[in-house]
Amino acid sequence: MSLVPPNPDADADTTKPEQATCTPEHCFHAFDALYCALTHAPPIAPSFPDDKYPLFVTWNTRSSRPGRAPRLRGCIGSFEPLTLHDGLQEFALISAFRDHRFRKIERGELETLECAVSLLTDFEDAASYLDWTVGVHGISITFGHPSLLASNSESSSPSPLSSAIHLPRFTSRQTFTATYLPDVIPEQGWDKIEAVDSAIQKAGWSGAITEDLRRSIKLRRYQSKVCVVGWDEYIEWREQQTAAS
Repeated sequence: MSLVPPNPDADADTTKPEQATCTPEHCFHAFDALYCALTHAPPIAPSFPDDKYPLFVTWNTRSSRPGRAPRLRGCIGSFEPLTLHDGLQEFALISAFRDHRFRKIERGELETLECAVSLLTDFEDAASYLDWTVGVHGISITFGHPSLLASNSESSSPSPLSSAIHLPRFTSRQTFTATYLPDVIPEQGWDKIEAVDSAIQKAGWSGAITEDLRRSIKLRRYQSKVCVVGWDEYIEWREQQTAAS
């Protein structure tokens, strides 16, 4: 999955966790954005409240073989709170057409797809890189280039449960960022350290992963509300909406 990096000055806690119910209508709206982009059909106006949330839109390809898990086809989102009407539409298309890991989704693939929408809530700064729970939290990590750790090489080593290393200021060009949604980590069977190490590599760091590097991470934990619909559910919804209009 990819992301639009969060604005460090933004208050992600402006979301309303107690109201964060992700529904099939959110997925239908995202699916409709892709369907209309590929077929030039007229879009159906959303009827759900236009609240603001950080969000991700994920496209998966469902296997034709029973029992096989869907394959990731695209996933991009934003940690900036977005209005759901425009945000879901925008990121449905970005994740379908601009996820650099995959070729663009084409019209002939529509019937094989499922759409997952994740509304992100409960953002908190973790006390350390281990201060989160597998299966409950997603993680967002940010760290400076490990060469900046050199000035701390003679300092005493803090507890593995501490993020006490104080790094010098660094520029955005020296910043690495990555995230994993809450469901990804248990799906991969990772423990906390394996998930953090994978996120470090995902952020673009290809060197050695040391304990000092892990402790230098700024980690934010968050939760998500998720809903998934497939093509058949979407097209039934669209036919009903069209007939009613």
